[in-house]
Amino acid sequence: MGLHPLEFSECYLDSPSFRERIKAHEAELDKTNRFIKELYKDGKSLIGAIKQLALAQRKFAHCLAEFQFEYIGDAKTDDEKCIDESLQEFASFLKNLEDQRELMTKNITETLMKPLEKFRKEQLGSAKEERKKYEKETEKYYSSLEKLLTLSAKKKEQQLQEADLQVEAMKQHFQEESLEYVCKLQEIQERKKFECVEPMLAFFQTVFTFYHQGYELAKDFDHYKRALQINIQNTRGRFEGTRSEVMELMMKIKDSPQDHRQTSPISVEGYLYVQEKRPPPFGSSWVKRYCTFVKEQKILHMVTFDHRSGGKIGETESVTLKSCIRKMNDMLDRRFCFDIEITDRPGVLLAVQALSEDDRRFWMQAMGGKEPIHSYGRTYSRERGIDAQLDEVGLAFVKNAIAAIEKRGVNDQGLYRVVGVSSKVQKLLTLMIDEKASSEVDLSVAEEWDVKTITSALKQYLRSLPEPLMTSGLYKEFIVPAKCGSPESRVEAIHYLIHKLPEKNLMVLGLLMKHLASVAAHCKQNLMTVANLGVVFGPTLMRPQEETVAAIMDLKFQNIVVEILIENQEKIFGDSPDTSPSTTVPSLTAPTRQSRKQSRQNRPLAVYNPPVQDMQTADSSNCTADGASLGSSESVSSKSSSASACGTPPEKPPVLQGNAGVVSSATSGPASPDACQSTPSNTPTNPAPPTTAAADVDKQESSPNRRAKAVYPCEAEHHSELSFQAGAIFLDVTVSQEPGWLEGELEGRRGLIPENYVEML
Repeated sequence: MGLHPLEFSECYLDSPSFRERIKAHEAELDKTNRFIKELYKDGKSLIGAIKQLALAQRKFAHCLAEFQFEYIGDAKTDDEKCIDESLQEFASFLKNLEDQRELMTKNITETLMKPLEKFRKEQLGSAKEERKKYEKETEKYYSSLEKLLTLSAKKKEQQLQEADLQVEAMKQHFQEESLEYVCKLQEIQERKKFECVEPMLAFFQTVFTFYHQGYELAKDFDHYKRALQINIQNTRGRFEGTRSEVMELMMKIKDSPQDHRQTSPISVEGYLYVQEKRPPPFGSSWVKRYCTFVKEQKILHMVTFDHRSGGKIGETESVTLKSCIRKMNDMLDRRFCFDIEITDRPGVLLAVQALSEDDRRFWMQAMGGKEPIHSYGRTYSRERGIDAQLDEVGLAFVKNAIAAIEKRGVNDQGLYRVVGVSSKVQKLLTLMIDEKASSEVDLSVAEEWDVKTITSALKQYLRSLPEPLMTSGLYKEFIVPAKCGSPESRVEAIHYLIHKLPEKNLMVLGLLMKHLASVAAHCKQNLMTVANLGVVFGPTLMRPQEETVAAIMDLKFQNIVVEILIENQEKIFGDSPDTSPSTTVPSLTAPTRQSRKQSRQNRPLAVYNPPVQDMQTADSSNCTADGASLGSSESVSSKSSSASACGTPPEKPPVLQGNAGVVSSATSGPASPDACQSTPSNTPTNPAPPTTAAADVDKQESSPNRRAKAVYPCEAEHHSELSFQAGAIFLDVTVSQEPGWLEGELEGRRGLIPENYVEML
């Protein structure tokens, strides 16, 4: 388990465990700050000590290898795993350069040092300032609260009201500061993954440019560079989507904090002041305790905790509640008090004080009091202005919309990402879900309904259903395989789960996935890769029952589930699974990555130049001619991107290009519709000359249908490879970008073929 998500609702409870989680986040940022400082220091040493370059690189590599990114939640995506392991990869690259002492200081300051220092000063520095403000507001609020609670109830009502208003204003300011600080902490935790790694890629570009012998191994590193760029782009894209969802949730909580105070029907939590009697002549004292009342067992757990004493957690005491009685003001010179009768000590009443009158009613209601109280929690549901139903009318709309889109707009750039005019979308959807009016609407008329209006209406229809298309009940089951396991086990598990959906849901989802696979097949034109479509349709087709920060952090796994459905729609929706998944889903621990160290020995590695063009204005024409752009169509769902950069199949040539190696009709644009760009122009590319079967392929370049026959059987060890038996015939065989591999088609599927396993026909 990594860092716990910081729920905004806990800002209002301000529990000890919440403070501990904040400390964990702060400690992680402090660790990152120290790491960047150390990295910066080592970089300066590298620049200034040419004669000691080998030693400086060892230290630099050690610093990289020792650091690991922490993550929020209980699992990482394959992209995050690759980013997590990237620093270790960089360290291994440096260790192979000990004997290379050529000049490589030019541009290091601009490509590595400044971005890291900028991130440390602007992002981590701003977090420190927010931390100081948060601690200051904590001190101010709880000090004023202490004064308020010690204020005599015999004071004039006007004085009491003024004091209440003053404390309430401080409380609101403190809670708002708490929300902002929590949001800032989590934003930086997510941001650092790409802000720290991208300059490192730039650093490698600069380093290896100065190596005369770096040309050969640059091709070997090129695969890893491409995969990591996709990882960073995917992570950055998911970060933006997650951040917008988190900000939306924060604004909801800001607008109605009382509705979010308590989300559990099992227990209630909060601070109470408990009167502790001492032997004469000391009298009694009031001690602040964080209390948790478990309703079913009627047990009250009380933890001593003072925010102003360094946040140390004291002893925990538990009592069993018998009843609670309201305390009258004339019996005690404190407000908001009530008595608790406990079964552990018969006849003894425990006097407690709530933080306000509303808070007192809240606790008495939870403990069985008779006074009315506000509701404890709230389960979110999407607002729906449209009464959409999954009926025959809705099914007809889905079919008509898909037909119109595929006929008129499948090549439109940013399809499904570019939204239509809200009023037109609302009008179209209202007409299409009306049984009488829908028959009069002709979506094929371009003058009346443009493509972006139809796509937006289709998305809104799916979002407006009473229950998500993939159902709330199966939400957690779908998320589990996306978090762990091999690509094959993910497909197998999701294949099984899909067929647990209701019949209508399964039918509509199948239609939609077939359509989205068609959209992804035209991604060179529309720039909508499988990953892009996953970002768009993940939150549309899947929604958790409750909207929390933890649920929003799972948004990236929703996208992965949709990517798997698109990539494997023929198998998943074409055949029913025979049985439940045959193997148990592995644990969430990230698999160990095998490093191809043997192929990297004694040669410098390839490099990375960060894109300098504006991602928003990049033109699709910048894609490479073979379609293997930075934003490959390969997603990280069923095709684990972490596997693509490591490991070589036994007795077969190593797959150096991995995901980007298979060129098919579905090769796509970048991870965002406006971010298609080419390989850096200064990255050397010189494919190995074809041999044996590959040479035969070259000789047959003019043939319209090159074929090959399998000499030996082969079992695929990577998603991009083909499995086959001896004697299998491959069609449309071409030389792959992967040295030692061919590409061909077998039984309608295109993939990599080991060159030494086949002979040309």
